[in-house]
Amino acid sequence: MHRLALGLCLVAFACASGAAEFMREIVAIPIADAAVSAMVAGVFRPAGGGPFPVLVYSHGRAGTPVERSRTRVPDSRGHVRYWLAKGFAVVAPIRPGYGETGGSDREDSGVRYDVFGNCWGRPEFMRSASAAAEAVQSTLAWLRQQPWADAKHVVLAGASMGGLASIASAATNPAGVVAYINFSGGTGGSGTRSPEQSCGSAQMQDVMAAYGRTTHVPSLWLYAENDRYWGAEWPRAWHRAYAAAGEPTRFVMTPPVPDSDGHQLLARGPRLWMVDVDRFLSELGF
Repeated sequence: MHRLALGLCLVAFACASGAAEFMREIVAIPIADAAVSAMVAGVFRPAGGGPFPVLVYSHGRAGTPVERSRTRVPDSRGHVRYWLAKGFAVVAPIRPGYGETGGSDREDSGVRYDVFGNCWGRPEFMRSASAAAEAVQSTLAWLRQQPWADAKHVVLAGASMGGLASIASAATNPAGVVAYINFSGGTGGSGTRSPEQSCGSAQMQDVMAAYGRTTHVPSLWLYAENDRYWGAEWPRAWHRAYAAAGEPTRFVMTPPVPDSDGHQLLARGPRLWMVDVDRFLSELGF
Protein backbone atom coordinates (compact mmCIF):
# COMPACT_ATOMS: atom_id res chain seq x y z
CA MET A 1 0.00 0.00 0.00
CA HIS A 2 1.95 2.98 -1.32
CA ARG A 3 -0.05 5.45 0.74
CA LEU A 4 1.55 4.10 3.90
CA ALA A 5 4.80 5.74 2.85
CA LEU A 6 3.22 8.68 4.65
CA GLY A 7 4.48 7.00 7.82
CA LEU A 8 7.82 8.69 7.16
CA CYS A 9 6.29 12.11 7.76
CA LEU A 10 7.05 13.78 11.10
CA VAL A 11 6.37 17.47 11.66
CA ALA A 12 6.52 19.81 14.66
CA PHE A 13 3.56 22.16 15.18
CA ALA A 14 2.82 24.95 17.63
CA CYS A 15 -0.61 24.75 19.25
CA ALA A 16 -2.84 27.66 18.28
CA SER A 17 -3.36 28.46 21.96
CA GLY A 18 0.34 29.19 22.42
CA ALA A 19 0.95 25.95 24.30
CA ALA A 20 4.13 23.93 23.91
CA GLU A 21 4.99 22.39 20.56
CA PHE A 22 3.81 18.92 19.71
CA MET A 23 4.67 16.31 17.12
CA ARG A 24 2.25 15.02 14.48
CA GLU A 25 3.09 11.87 12.60
CA ILE A 26 1.27 9.64 10.11
CA VAL A 27 2.18 5.99 10.67
CA ALA A 28 1.24 2.52 9.50
CA ILE A 29 -0.09 0.17 12.19
CA PRO A 30 -0.09 -3.53 11.23
CA ILE A 31 -3.41 -5.34 11.45
CA ALA A 32 -4.48 -8.87 10.59
CA ASP A 33 -7.10 -8.17 7.92
CA ALA A 34 -7.75 -9.99 4.68
CA ALA A 35 -8.06 -6.78 2.68
CA VAL A 36 -5.35 -4.55 4.19
CA SER A 37 -2.04 -5.15 5.93
CA ALA A 38 -1.93 -1.95 7.96
CA MET A 39 -4.00 0.98 9.14
CA VAL A 40 -3.17 4.61 8.50
CA ALA A 41 -3.03 6.36 11.88
CA GLY A 42 -2.31 9.80 13.21
CA VAL A 43 0.02 10.16 16.18
CA PHE A 44 0.16 13.36 18.21
CA ARG A 45 2.53 13.68 21.13
CA PRO A 46 3.87 16.41 23.36
CA ALA A 47 7.35 17.71 22.77
CA GLY A 48 10.06 15.65 24.42
CA GLY A 49 10.93 12.00 24.65
CA GLY A 50 8.24 10.78 27.02
CA PRO A 51 7.15 8.26 27.97
CA PHE A 52 3.65 9.76 27.79
CA PRO A 53 0.31 8.30 28.85
CA VAL A 54 -1.66 7.57 25.71
CA LEU A 55 -5.18 8.20 24.50
CA VAL A 56 -6.27 5.76 21.77
CA TYR A 57 -9.06 7.50 19.87
CA SER A 58 -11.61 5.59 17.77
CA HIS A 59 -13.57 7.52 15.14
CA GLY A 60 -17.25 7.16 14.35
CA ARG A 61 -19.04 5.59 11.40
CA ALA A 62 -20.51 7.48 8.46
CA GLY A 63 -23.68 6.23 6.82
CA THR A 64 -22.51 5.65 3.25
CA PRO A 65 -19.43 4.13 1.59
CA VAL A 66 -18.53 7.48 0.04
CA GLU A 67 -18.68 9.22 3.41
CA ARG A 68 -16.68 6.44 5.07
CA SER A 69 -13.99 6.82 2.41
CA ARG A 70 -13.57 10.42 3.55
CA THR A 71 -12.71 9.54 7.16
CA ARG A 72 -9.55 11.38 8.15
CA VAL A 73 -7.16 11.67 11.07
CA PRO A 74 -8.65 14.19 13.55
CA ASP A 75 -7.62 17.83 13.43
CA SER A 76 -5.20 18.76 16.17
CA ARG A 77 -7.22 21.93 16.85
CA GLY A 78 -10.17 19.85 18.10
CA HIS A 79 -10.35 17.50 21.05
CA VAL A 80 -6.79 16.28 20.37
CA ARG A 81 -5.53 19.57 21.78
CA TYR A 82 -7.32 18.84 25.05
CA TRP A 83 -5.37 15.59 25.50
CA LEU A 84 -2.05 17.12 24.53
CA ALA A 85 -2.57 19.82 27.15
CA LYS A 86 -3.09 17.03 29.70
CA GLY A 87 0.29 15.55 28.76
CA PHE A 88 -1.15 12.66 26.75
CA ALA A 89 -0.03 11.39 23.40
CA VAL A 90 -2.92 10.60 21.06
CA VAL A 91 -3.03 7.71 18.60
CA ALA A 92 -5.94 7.81 16.14
CA PRO A 93 -6.12 4.83 13.76
CA ILE A 94 -8.37 4.82 10.71
CA ARG A 95 -9.96 1.39 10.88
CA PRO A 96 -10.32 -0.99 7.91
CA GLY A 97 -13.22 0.04 5.70
CA TYR A 98 -12.56 3.76 6.18
CA GLY A 99 -10.47 6.56 4.71
CA GLU A 100 -6.96 5.94 3.46
CA THR A 101 -6.78 2.56 5.17
CA GLY A 102 -9.43 1.22 2.77
CA GLY A 103 -10.49 -2.40 2.63
CA SER A 104 -13.84 -4.03 3.18
CA ASP A 105 -16.51 -2.80 5.58
CA ARG A 106 -16.36 -5.29 8.44
CA GLU A 107 -18.39 -3.13 10.83
CA ASP A 108 -21.72 -3.31 8.99
CA SER A 109 -24.30 -4.26 11.63
CA GLY A 110 -26.88 -5.39 9.07
CA VAL A 111 -29.36 -2.66 10.01
CA ARG A 112 -31.27 -1.08 7.14
CA TYR A 113 -33.90 1.69 6.98
CA ASP A 114 -36.52 2.20 4.30
CA VAL A 115 -37.58 5.66 3.13
CA PHE A 116 -40.23 5.78 5.86
CA GLY A 117 -37.72 5.13 8.66
CA ASN A 118 -38.77 1.53 9.25
CA CYS A 119 -36.06 -0.89 10.38
CA TRP A 120 -35.08 -3.88 8.27
CA GLY A 121 -32.41 -6.48 8.81
CA ARG A 122 -31.25 -8.33 11.87
CA PRO A 123 -28.82 -6.31 14.00
CA GLU A 124 -25.43 -7.94 14.55
CA PHE A 125 -24.03 -5.40 16.98
CA MET A 126 -21.62 -7.73 18.74
CA ARG A 127 -20.05 -8.70 15.43
CA SER A 128 -19.66 -5.05 14.39
CA ALA A 129 -18.18 -4.04 17.73
CA SER A 130 -15.76 -6.96 17.72
CA ALA A 131 -14.49 -5.98 14.28
CA ALA A 132 -13.88 -2.42 15.45
CA ALA A 133 -12.22 -3.68 18.64
CA GLU A 134 -9.69 -5.67 16.59
CA ALA A 135 -8.37 -2.36 15.27
CA VAL A 136 -7.98 -1.06 18.81
CA GLN A 137 -6.20 -4.24 19.90
CA SER A 138 -3.78 -3.93 16.97
CA THR A 139 -3.13 -0.32 17.94
CA LEU A 140 -2.34 -1.35 21.51
CA ALA A 141 0.08 -4.02 20.30
CA TRP A 142 1.87 -1.44 18.15
CA LEU A 143 1.88 1.06 20.99
CA ARG A 144 3.74 -1.31 23.30
CA GLN A 145 6.71 -1.14 20.94
CA GLN A 146 6.99 2.67 20.95
CA PRO A 147 9.65 4.13 23.27
CA TRP A 148 7.73 7.38 23.76
CA ALA A 149 4.57 5.61 24.99
CA ASP A 150 3.76 4.69 28.57
CA ALA A 151 1.93 1.54 27.57
CA LYS A 152 0.90 0.89 31.18
CA HIS A 153 -1.25 4.03 31.26
CA VAL A 154 -3.56 3.96 28.26
CA VAL A 155 -7.05 5.44 28.07
CA LEU A 156 -9.45 4.47 25.29
CA ALA A 157 -11.96 6.97 23.93
CA GLY A 158 -14.24 7.15 20.94
CA ALA A 159 -17.35 8.75 19.50
CA SER A 160 -20.45 6.95 18.21
CA MET A 161 -19.20 3.67 16.67
CA GLY A 162 -15.83 4.58 18.15
CA GLY A 163 -17.44 4.75 21.60
CA LEU A 164 -18.81 1.25 21.08
CA ALA A 165 -15.37 0.11 19.87
CA SER A 166 -13.86 1.44 23.10
CA ILE A 167 -16.47 -0.38 25.21
CA ALA A 168 -15.90 -3.64 23.34
CA SER A 169 -12.12 -3.31 23.60
CA ALA A 170 -12.16 -2.57 27.33
CA ALA A 171 -14.37 -5.62 27.87
CA THR A 172 -11.36 -7.81 27.04
CA ASN A 173 -9.29 -6.01 29.72
CA PRO A 174 -6.19 -5.49 27.56
CA ALA A 175 -2.89 -4.96 29.36
CA GLY A 176 -2.14 -1.32 30.09
CA VAL A 177 -5.66 0.03 29.55
CA VAL A 178 -6.64 1.80 32.75
CA ALA A 179 -10.00 3.32 31.69
CA TYR A 180 -12.18 4.32 28.77
CA ILE A 181 -14.47 7.20 27.83
CA ASN A 182 -17.52 6.63 25.68
CA PHE A 183 -18.87 9.65 23.78
CA SER A 184 -22.33 8.99 22.30
CA GLY A 185 -21.47 5.34 21.72
CA GLY A 186 -23.57 2.94 19.68
CA THR A 187 -24.33 1.83 16.13
CA GLY A 188 -27.37 1.15 13.97
CA GLY A 189 -28.98 4.58 14.22
CA SER A 190 -30.04 7.15 11.66
CA GLY A 191 -30.50 10.72 12.80
CA THR A 192 -32.36 11.58 9.59
CA ARG A 193 -34.54 8.57 8.75
CA SER A 194 -35.44 7.54 12.28
CA PRO A 195 -34.58 10.35 14.72
CA GLU A 196 -34.10 9.21 18.33
CA GLN A 197 -35.41 5.71 17.50
CA SER A 198 -32.46 3.59 16.42
CA CYS A 199 -32.95 0.07 15.12
CA GLY A 200 -32.24 -2.70 17.59
CA SER A 201 -32.02 -0.59 20.73
CA ALA A 202 -33.19 -3.52 22.88
CA GLN A 203 -30.53 -5.76 21.32
CA MET A 204 -27.94 -3.07 22.02
CA GLN A 205 -29.00 -3.14 25.67
CA ASP A 206 -28.20 -6.87 25.76
CA VAL A 207 -24.81 -6.22 24.16
CA MET A 208 -23.98 -3.58 26.77
CA ALA A 209 -25.02 -5.93 29.57
CA ALA A 210 -22.65 -8.58 28.21
CA TYR A 211 -19.75 -6.13 28.06
CA GLY A 212 -20.46 -4.93 31.57
CA ARG A 213 -20.08 -8.46 32.93
CA THR A 214 -16.51 -8.78 31.69
CA THR A 215 -15.06 -5.26 32.03
CA HIS A 216 -12.83 -4.47 35.01
CA VAL A 217 -11.64 -0.92 34.28
CA PRO A 218 -13.51 2.29 35.19
CA SER A 219 -15.46 4.13 32.54
CA LEU A 220 -17.20 7.41 31.82
CA TRP A 221 -20.19 7.51 29.48
CA LEU A 222 -21.24 10.87 28.00
CA TYR A 223 -24.37 11.51 25.92
CA ALA A 224 -26.26 14.72 25.11
CA GLU A 225 -29.98 15.23 25.63
CA ASN A 226 -30.50 16.14 21.97
CA ASP A 227 -28.72 13.15 20.41
CA ARG A 228 -30.73 12.55 17.22
CA TYR A 229 -29.44 9.00 16.84
CA TRP A 230 -30.31 7.48 20.21
CA GLY A 231 -32.51 10.01 21.97
CA ALA A 232 -32.10 10.55 25.71
CA GLU A 233 -33.65 7.40 27.19
CA TRP A 234 -31.99 4.50 25.40
CA PRO A 235 -28.45 5.54 26.41
CA ARG A 236 -29.59 5.53 30.04
CA ALA A 237 -31.04 2.04 29.61
CA TRP A 238 -27.86 0.81 27.93
CA HIS A 239 -25.76 2.12 30.80
CA ARG A 240 -28.03 0.63 33.45
CA ALA A 241 -27.64 -2.76 31.77
CA TYR A 242 -23.88 -2.31 31.59
CA ALA A 243 -23.56 -1.11 35.20
CA ALA A 244 -25.59 -4.00 36.63
CA ALA A 245 -22.40 -6.04 37.01
CA GLY A 246 -21.13 -3.55 39.58
CA GLU A 247 -17.85 -2.37 38.06
CA PRO A 248 -16.98 1.35 38.47
CA THR A 249 -18.71 3.43 35.80
CA ARG A 250 -20.34 6.83 35.58
CA PHE A 251 -23.05 8.08 33.24
CA VAL A 252 -23.47 11.75 32.33
CA MET A 253 -26.35 13.13 30.28
CA THR A 254 -25.25 16.60 29.26
CA PRO A 255 -27.54 19.47 28.34
CA PRO A 256 -28.31 19.81 24.62
CA VAL A 257 -25.40 20.62 22.34
CA PRO A 258 -26.23 24.16 21.13
CA ASP A 259 -27.13 24.58 17.46
CA SER A 260 -26.17 21.02 16.62
CA ASP A 261 -27.16 17.37 16.77
CA GLY A 262 -26.17 16.19 20.24
CA HIS A 263 -24.61 13.13 18.63
CA GLN A 264 -21.73 15.50 17.85
CA LEU A 265 -21.07 16.02 21.56
CA LEU A 266 -17.34 15.33 21.43
CA ALA A 267 -16.63 17.68 18.55
CA ARG A 268 -19.16 20.43 19.16
CA GLY A 269 -19.84 20.40 22.87
CA PRO A 270 -16.48 20.59 24.67
CA ARG A 271 -17.81 22.93 27.33
CA LEU A 272 -20.41 20.29 28.16
CA TRP A 273 -17.96 17.41 28.71
CA MET A 274 -14.65 18.94 29.83
CA VAL A 275 -15.50 19.26 33.52
CA ASP A 276 -16.58 15.62 33.78
CA VAL A 277 -13.58 14.35 31.85
CA ASP A 278 -11.25 16.53 33.96
CA ARG A 279 -12.73 14.98 37.10
CA PHE A 280 -12.52 11.46 35.73
CA LEU A 281 -8.86 11.82 34.75
CA SER A 282 -8.03 13.37 38.11
CA GLU A 283 -9.61 10.40 39.88
CA LEU A 284 -7.43 8.10 37.77
CA GLY A 285 -4.34 9.98 38.93
CA PHE A 286 -3.52 11.88 35.75
